[in-house]
Order: sequence, then C-alpha cells, then structure tokens
Amino acid sequence: MKEEGIMTKLWNAYRGQIITTGIIIAGLVLFFAARSGEENFSGKYEGADLRGGETGRANTYVRYLERRADVPAGPGDIPVDVFSYSAAEGVTELADFEGSPKVLRTEEKSFVEYSLRLDRAGLYNLYIEYFPVESRGIAIERSLKINGETPFLGAEQLVFQRVWGDAPGGVRTDNQGNEIRPTQIEKPRWEAAWFKDPLGYTAEPYRFYFEAGENTIRLEGINEPMAIRAFGLTAIAPVKSYAEYAAGFDADTFKNRDAAFMMKIQGEEAAYRSDPSLYAIYDRSSGATEPASVAKIKLNMIGGQSWRVAGQWIEWEFAVPEDGMYRISVKARQNYNRGFVSNRSVLIDGQIPCGEVSAAPFRYDNKWRLVTFQDERGGDLYFPLAKGGHSLRLQAALGELGGILNTMEESVYRLNDSYRKILVLTGPDPDIYRDYRVDVVYPEIITAMALESKILYKLVDDLTFYSGERSAQAAAALTLARQLELFVRRPDKIPRSLVNFKNNISALGDSLIALAQSQLDVDYLVISAAEAELPLVKENFLLRASHEIRSFIASFFVDYNNLGDVYKGRDAIEVWMLAGRDQSTILKAMIDDTFTPQTGIRVNVKLVTADAVMPSVVAGTGPDAAITVQQADPVNYAVRKAAMDLSKFDGFDSLAREFDDSVFVPFRYAGGVYALPETQYFHVMFYRKDIFEELGIKIPETWDDLISILPAIQKNNMNVGIPSVATTVQTSIDFSNFLAHLYQRHGTLYNEDGSRTLLDGETAIEAFDAYSKFFTHYKTPMVFDFVNRFRTGEMPLGFADYTNFNTLEVFAPEIRGLWGFARMPGIRQPDGTIDRSVPTGTLASMIFSNADNPGHAWEFLKWWVSGDTQLRFGRELESVMGAAARYPTANFDAFIRLSWGAEEMAVLREQRSWTVGTPEVPGGYYVTRHITNAVRRVLNEGEDTRETLLDYSLTINDELIKKRKEFGLE
Repeated sequence: MKEEGIMTKLWNAYRGQIITTGIIIAGLVLFFAARSGEENFSGKYEGADLRGGETGRANTYVRYLERRADVPAGPGDIPVDVFSYSAAEGVTELADFEGSPKVLRTEEKSFVEYSLRLDRAGLYNLYIEYFPVESRGIAIERSLKINGETPFLGAEQLVFQRVWGDAPGGVRTDNQGNEIRPTQIEKPRWEAAWFKDPLGYTAEPYRFYFEAGENTIRLEGINEPMAIRAFGLTAIAPVKSYAEYAAGFDADTFKNRDAAFMMKIQGEEAAYRSDPSLYAIYDRSSGATEPASVAKIKLNMIGGQSWRVAGQWIEWEFAVPEDGMYRISVKARQNYNRGFVSNRSVLIDGQIPCGEVSAAPFRYDNKWRLVTFQDERGGDLYFPLAKGGHSLRLQAALGELGGILNTMEESVYRLNDSYRKILVLTGPDPDIYRDYRVDVVYPEIITAMALESKILYKLVDDLTFYSGERSAQAAAALTLARQLELFVRRPDKIPRSLVNFKNNISALGDSLIALAQSQLDVDYLVISAAEAELPLVKENFLLRASHEIRSFIASFFVDYNNLGDVYKGRDAIEVWMLAGRDQSTILKAMIDDTFTPQTGIRVNVKLVTADAVMPSVVAGTGPDAAITVQQADPVNYAVRKAAMDLSKFDGFDSLAREFDDSVFVPFRYAGGVYALPETQYFHVMFYRKDIFEELGIKIPETWDDLISILPAIQKNNMNVGIPSVATTVQTSIDFSNFLAHLYQRHGTLYNEDGSRTLLDGETAIEAFDAYSKFFTHYKTPMVFDFVNRFRTGEMPLGFADYTNFNTLEVFAPEIRGLWGFARMPGIRQPDGTIDRSVPTGTLASMIFSNADNPGHAWEFLKWWVSGDTQLRFGRELESVMGAAARYPTANFDAFIRLSWGAEEMAVLREQRSWTVGTPEVPGGYYVTRHITNAVRRVLNEGEDTRETLLDYSLTINDELIKKRKEFGLE
C-alpha cells in the first residue's frame, strides 16, 4: 500500500508537469501564431498607389520609365560608326591599337557626339566595347546626354570597370613559411559592357528612349581615358530561360565520352578581377578550407569582405578536354548577412547563358557549402562547352533585392526632404509644449507621410518575403512606418519626436547600405560531367574541434607581431609601425619584394602601439626607425636628443622637393629636420548642391560671403558646420578653423625661434575674434555630427578634412550626385586675390639616435616616402580596405596619381597649395591646451575675446620658458 501511495504521488507530480508543459507549449504556439498574423502588413497598403506621388525626385530611372510606359522596344540593333562623330573634343583616332585596326581614344576631359536618325521612337539598350587605357587606376566614368539632356539620375555617372590581376611571379613564401599575395596590377584588355546602373539596383541594362527622326548621343569624359572600338543601340532582348537556352544548341554535338570528368579550380587562382581588392586571401577560421592552416598564412580562398559591391566580378580560366555538357559547382560560404542571400551572376565566356544564373543565390551559412547551379525544380544545370579554353566569371548582383533597395533609397530621400521642411517650422530643438500645427502649415507633409508609411509597410513585407525572416533592416523600416502612421493620426506628436524621427531616417539609410552588401567567400569551383562524384564538403564537430585545438596550441609558438621575412643579426634594421595590421602587412610585403632585393638591406617590421615607443627608446631597446608617428613626437624626441637630424643625410634636399614645404614645418627644430612626412591632411568646404540650388545661394568665396548666406541657411533652420573645440562628436579637439583665420591674416603662433607665443598680438586677437563670432554672434553649432547632419541636409555646408569625401561617397549613396567639395573660404587681399590658407597635419617617419644602422635606416626612409612607394602603398591599402580608406599621402607625385576624380583633384591641388605648417616647440602642448580653454571660456562663459587670449598668452609663455630652461635652451 505504501508503494502504491508513492507511485500515485509520483504519477500525480509527473501528470502535473505534463499539464504545465502542455500549457506552456500551447501558450507559445498561440504567441507565435499571433505574431505570424502580424508578419504580413498587406492590409495597410492594398489598393494604394505606391509610386511616391508628386514628392521625391522626378529624374529617377523609375520615373523615366513610368513616363514612357507605352513606348515600344526598338525593333533591332542600330550600330554607330565610332569615327563618324558630329562633334568631338579631346579624342584621337589610333591605328593598330591592341589588336584592333582602328580605335577612338577619348581622354579624361573629352566629349564625342553622334547623330543618328530613327524611323520610329523606341526604347533601346546602349552597348560599348572599350579598352581601359592605363592612367590613375580608378574606374572609368562617362556622362551620357541624349538630345542635349541627361535622361535620368545615374546616366550622368556611368561606370566602366578596369581589369586587374596578379603580378608576374605569383605567390611568394617568406622565411617563416607564410604565403605572400602577389601585387595587383592592371591587365587591360578589350571589354564589352552595357550602360547599367553603377549601384546595381537595376539589374538589367538601362533602357533609353530615342525619338523618331534626328537624335544626338553625347559621351562626356568624367574620369580616366578609354579607347572605343564599337558602340551602338541594341534591341531589348528578354532573358532566356534554361529551357529556351538548351533548345538553341544541338545536344548530340555535346555528348561526353568521359561522363565522370571533374576539374577543381582553386578560388585563389583567379585570372582576372574588376577590382584590385579582390585578391587571394587566407582563412584560418575553418579546418574545411582547402588547404587548411592554423599557424601559417596560406592563401586558400578569394572574395570575402571586399567582394560586396554589385558589379564587382572575379574571373577564372579553365579548359575542358572534349565537347560536352558540364555542370558548375562552387564551394562557397556566406556568413556575413544573416537572413539574406548573396547573389552572383554567372557568365560563361562573357555571356549569361540563362535567367536561372543571372542572380544565382548563396544563402547564409556559417559553414562551407558546395553549391551546384540548378533550375527552379532543383535539377542541375548543364552547359555546353566546346573543347579547349573557357572563362567563368562570377559577378556580384542584387537580383530581386535591387528593386527593394531602389524603393528604400527613394524613401530615404523623400523622408529627409519632409524632415527639412518640418525643420524650417520647428527648428532642430522644438518646444515640446508648443503646438506648431504642422498639419495646418504643411498639409502636404501629412499626406506624404501617410503614403510613405504604406510604402514602408510594403517594404517590410518585401524584405521579409525575400529573406524568410524579419531582419534588423526590416525592423528599421517597420519602426519608421509605425512612427509615420502615428504622425498622421497625431500631428502634434511630430515636434516632440523630431529627433527620434531623424534618427529613424538615418537608421533606414544605414539599412540601405547594409542590404547592398553582398559578400561571399569562394574556396574552389568544380567543372564536372553528369556522372562525376562531386567532392564531399562536410564541416562536422570533430573537424571544428580539431582545428580549434591546433589553433590554440599554435598561438603559443607563433609571433603574430613579426611580419613577413624575419631576419637576425645586427645588419638587419628594425622598423616599428604604429598603424593597423593591414597597413603593416602591405608595407612588409613591399619591403620583401622590392626594397630588400634592390638594396640588400634587410628589414624587420613590428606592429606596435604608440605608447610602447617612448619607454623602449628610453630603455635602449627601441627600433632603428619608426613610421606613422604623430607629428608632435619627432621634436619631442629631438629636444631629448633621441632623434637624428635627417637633413644631414645625403639626398635629403632632393627628397624634400617631392613635398610641400608646409609638411616639414612641424619637424624643424634648432636648424635640423627630425622626420619625413608620410601623410598630409587639410580642410576643404563640403556643400549640398541640391540645397544650395533650392535656397538660391552660391558657394562662398570669402568669410564675408559665408556670413552673407548664413541668414538664408539659418532661417530654414539649417546651419553650417564649423569645427570647434567643443565638437565632442569628433575624435579629437579641432581648432583648425581658428588657425585658418590666423594664417589668412599672415599671422603665426610663435616668434621665429619658438621661444614665445604671438597669440597676444593684434593679428591673433583679430583672428580669434572672427573665429569666435561664428559661434557667439552667428550661432553656428559647437557640437555636431558632420557626416550624418550633412547627409540629412540639416548642415548643407561644412568644413572638414578632405578624407571625409570618401566616407560620404561610400556611406551616403542616397545623396550621390547632390554634393561636392570646394576650396575653403578666405580673406580678400588688397590686390583682389583671396588668401585661402589652412593648417595642415601629417604623420611622420623618423630615425632614433641609438639606431645601430642609421645609414640603412635612412635608405629605408627615402624609399618609403618616395613617390612610387607611396603610390603603390596607397593603391594597395585602398584595394584592401576600400575607397573609404584612400591614402592621403604627402608625396606630391604619388598624390596626383591616386584614385581621385579629375574634378576633385583640381580642388585638392589648389587647396593643398594653400597649406601652412604649424611649428612644434618645447611646451607646445600648452598652446593646444590653452587655446582650447580660451575658446571654451568665450563660448561657454561669454568672456571677452581680447582679455581671454591675453590672459592665456601669459600662461603659455611662462610654460614655454620653463620648458626651454629644462632642456638647456636660451
């Protein structure tokens, strides 16, 4: 009986657990069922016209096609004789050029115009065969005009890619057993291309409208020269399905005798690529990568983070032994974008054979997968290949996602436009207790918001359907859709939620950038016949565990700070680099393949942090030389007799002529020069073209011009971005604008020997007063995030380092073509000229006094800052890290050959000629500190500019005297 009672209690307890578990499961089912009911928002937008109404840009490609929806496609191809131009400038006809009997070379600044007559109006694609003439190594850009007008946004900047590949010599191995990737060089060849969307949002070639009768086509050069041998209008041909494609060839001709044939092509052995960043890379994260390595660098894959932009391609060459039908498989890994696919267009011998491979999907997975191209039913696709050589190109594509991104980009633009209109009424910091009656003042904004919320709900559904799950990017769109819906119901909520509204728009813009990324890793490709047994790709627990254990053990024996060839002996020099691993890896590879073979000087490169240098030098364990040193450090070492005077070495004078004089100023001390410049930074003026046009104002040439346009900007509750010491959003204190005012008045910070500051002089006080008034009188903001506010249009004008151009180019695609940069404003001189002087900053290379081989170290520094070396380093750095990392070299010859467009280069060259160096003196840190304090006292406490600057000048001079006594200076 006791046992039965125990069993009864156990059963009751167990039954209770079952019931509880069942309730929990039922609750979860109901919860997720309820959620699944919210997954689809079609009820929010069904039956609505989602084309954007009358708001937004009228010159987009989508609107262009909408206006010509009834125009038929052209009936046939219309070739254009490239030599029968009606007008031209900057073009040359060449004979026997690169295998072609006759070509037309067009320069960077050129135009060529053709006239043609059509029997009837129609839509056509445009096709070109071009040769990328060697120049600065950036993509070729041309602007298209039809009948004197740019047809739509995108046609003003058509991109034609260059061709890159590995330099002769292939992969090299250093003396540590690590493989070193080959340098990327141009391998120009004839390329065939359609005029297409450079962002990839529109997958098909652009369709251009031509009228019946006379038409003109004008190609204008923007960047880089190119040769043309064929050009014309082509009929719009629909993409064939695989069934249609297969019906176009004789299957009997392509019967495999060897039905088990299989060929493996390693991904890192690609022959050509569209971008120098698409080189072979290494992967130590997986034991399934072929070949695997845990301790040494093995170049075992290609693609990666760099292969993310639509239009980028990698091409392999291979040969098959007989005519036959072959399938194509790719061992790939897409572990970058959870919930999304990376699409690749497959081109065999330069052509996409069928629609099934126009955007072949590679889905998210942390593991390697062998993907065989298949049809919709899951059947393998077989392609006819004739005996001999062929090419296989994989090109990044957005596929169906492109249309979604196009909608998202237009939505971001329209929302920013609405935000700026509200800003005019409320200002950036609205009074939360005031009713601005936005719906009464701007009823069209409420209507636009109602429509935009529907567009965004549709966007959420499209993204969710595309990815199969609710992604973070879809969540950003959903948040904004709900907020807009609330604003339509409750317009009074708009002012108090304005900052949040702006942040949500920025989040949607960031989602646009994230979704446009299409990264993919490729280990190898397989070309195989029908009966071939494909390689088994399996990454199981044992393989992963084994790989991690071996990696852990290797970490105790491998010194990851030593790069490339490592030498022993006192004849080898040691160089410390204070930058990142990518930069140091590039440098060491350049040393090992160029500098050491040319000079016989062996170099060890170590990657260290900046705070490790001084203690090592003091302890006598420092390097022979250091590079990427902050500009204030060389003089700090020099006053302590720890740095060598480089002006005493042979060849210094001729080397110095390769730089602007301004970049040597911070390195001069007591008649010597203690470093060589590597980089050069200076400010330019960024402006929004669209907003300037909307406000009817011109780019300011002088500070007085800026003051005259400030009311037009500020009455619309926008503002100007002038760097200030209070700009905490920036990475460091920036009083460069004060120095610009000082230098434009021909003032200086110090007297000739640097023994006292001249901030107490009338010139400095006048400059300080002019600088301060922009904040105290004209109320420009002291704290701001320039990039984001420029992107939204809140700040249509701002002064920032020119390297911000690359950041905006990459991270603000929705305003492409709507902004630019220009020379800094200046002060008009009595002769009518304008002084546009700006301060310049730099990084340095130096040799320490305790160097074992100062002569060898000098030879290394001369090579490192030379034009050819800096150019190669800049190009390789950009190829590794992308356009946002464009290298701001100080060497003038290298600078003018870097990947800047012609228009930007013209501005940069002139502004660079106005740069002024700021001396470094013992105790100079006190100047930086107290100029900052003076500015803050004037801005925050309303102190008088003259008295404040005079007070701090006394403090600064006292410190300079103390420092000079400390170091035994007069």
